[in-house]
Amino acid sequence: MTFRIAPSILSANFAKLGEEVANVIAAGADWIHFDVMDNHYVPNLTIGPLVCEAIRPVTEAPIDVHLMVKPVDRIIPDFAKAGANIITFHPEASEHIDRSLALIKESGCRAGLVFNPGTPLHYLDHVMDKLDVILLMSVNPGFGGQKFIPETLNKLRAVRKRIDASGGDIRLEVDGGVKVDNIAEIARAGADTFVAGSAVYGAGKDTDPHRYDTVIGALRAELAKG
Repeated sequence: MTFRIAPSILSANFAKLGEEVANVIAAGADWIHFDVMDNHYVPNLTIGPLVCEAIRPVTEAPIDVHLMVKPVDRIIPDFAKAGANIITFHPEASEHIDRSLALIKESGCRAGLVFNPGTPLHYLDHVMDKLDVILLMSVNPGFGGQKFIPETLNKLRAVRKRIDASGGDIRLEVDGGVKVDNIAEIARAGADTFVAGSAVYGAGKDTDPHRYDTVIGALRAELAKG
């Protein structure tokens, strides 16, 4: 299994965001994760397509946009135009999930669904063939720096079985509370893509220019243990 590490810019220093993005990719990160919140679907307000457009020239790494907005269809083309490669959304934020997935694909991006800790998996029943990513939230969405919810491990196992049974090339991503001390256990439960915000960007913040190499190396070392 090929693992992907996707630092979330929600925990980055926004005063030098381009540098922060370039540095984590140089340190070995695979994707750049955008947490897009609207102060409606979730109780916070973060970033929009203009930030994605500004970051796009800084890196060739895939930009992974997690939309925590409702309704979701209006903003999908804007992020695709701004340079997103992957767009995921919550089923509760769409009136027509199949249509929203099709809109992402038509906009030239890979598409995915996101599941909150309490969201049932039945939304997957009739759209597995449309998915490139399934993202499980291991915290309740809205804020960074929360603790990993252990029940997510069982949910990961259930989704991994669905992916394997489908035969599709679908990434299983997890977001929330991923740290050096739990990433191996999360991987054993079936995840292959890991959003890490405070674990990466919060490590020795602004004190050590090589801190990203250290923490991303430590995450990969834990994953290598199997």
